[in-house]
Amino acid sequence: MDPLEQPALERLLAERACERLVLGFVHRLDLGEPASVADLFTEDGVWRWPDGDRLVEGRAALRAYFGGRPADRLSRRMMANVLVTVDSPAEARATSYFTTYRVDGHTGGMVPAGPPVQIGHYKDTFRRVDGTWLLSTRTLFLPFGGPTPRQRPSAA
Repeated sequence: MDPLEQPALERLLAERACERLVLGFVHRLDLGEPASVADLFTEDGVWRWPDGDRLVEGRAALRAYFGGRPADRLSRRMMANVLVTVDSPAEARATSYFTTYRVDGHTGGMVPAGPPVQIGHYKDTFRRVDGTWLLSTRTLFLPFGGPTPRQRPSAA
């Protein structure tokens, strides 16, 4: 079906559901339980980072991968320019931009502001499964990046 032939409200609801997945992903990484991002993917979901030669396939592998991030990592991601295109009643795609601020070794309190450690974009595909939109693939493109700094111990 031509996406333009879809009823406008159905298309709008699909766009919003996919946008919430994009935002929910970073919210769970930054403020929730990182391993739970796997629940946003289809059972055969894929996360890839072509430049980093990383490929994670399947919900169980995604749960292990994202759940393995350092417990002392403090991060905040800013998402912007989320553009969702609904291709059919069961498939959609999106491009979104992100900026990541991150430090390892966080022991509490406020961290002095520094530059972001990553700026890039995601290309996502979505699939509607049993009436629920889920991420099918997420591909990370990182034109700006650097190592994650460690927080310096505070002077007592």
